[in-house]
Amino acid sequence: MSDYTIYYGMTALAFLITFGAQAYIRSMYDKYSRIDTYRHIKGNEAANIILQNNGLNEVSVNQVTGYLQDHYNPKSKMVALTPNNYESTSIASVAVSCHECGHALQDKEGYALLRLRADLFPVVRFSSFAGYTAITIGIIFSLINMIYLGIFLEIIVLLFQFITLPIEFDASSRALEQIIENNILSNEEVEGARKVLNAAALTYVASVSTTLIEIVRLMIMVRPRNNRRN
Repeated sequence: MSDYTIYYGMTALAFLITFGAQAYIRSMYDKYSRIDTYRHIKGNEAANIILQNNGLNEVSVNQVTGYLQDHYNPKSKMVALTPNNYESTSIASVAVSCHECGHALQDKEGYALLRLRADLFPVVRFSSFAGYTAITIGIIFSLINMIYLGIFLEIIVLLFQFITLPIEFDASSRALEQIIENNILSNEEVEGARKVLNAAALTYVASVSTTLIEIVRLMIMVRPRNNRRN
């Protein structure tokens, strides 16, 4: 099998993984966003229940714009929810809101990986931009060392994504525990929330996979010709 076949095959694989993960989470989220909870509890209300019952009165719950851009900011102590999840009484909205509260619980506990990710974020944001810039310049001007620099910077992004995986899985686990302990959802609804959170976790797995594939693909592209096999 030639390097070109592997190269384009990996490109197609990365596209399929990314597209498949995004399609799956949208499917799960859209499905359970149409199913109301039996208590008709809003996403922001579920979040406040968890925060108050865990002594996190300093953490606020606010609205932000965007689709599935919900997050927890450890610096401002804020659970940020998009309008649909903030106001909706659906299973999906409650699941997403409680997941972000899972990050707040991690922050309260001093979860080491969460702190590490927060510290690394500025470096990773620079590496992500600078890495592809270096790769693009290297390809245009045939500067192999520049491409390798870009690959090294993208490896930093990959390590950041690896760190993110256990953080997200742990936050989802904490969310489900809190949902059950606080009787926010019925047993049947908990299973729906679990599916939404599992689908969301899959996107992080997909990100790791596609970044890894991209790095290998670039290394194949810049490998010296006399080392390539046709």
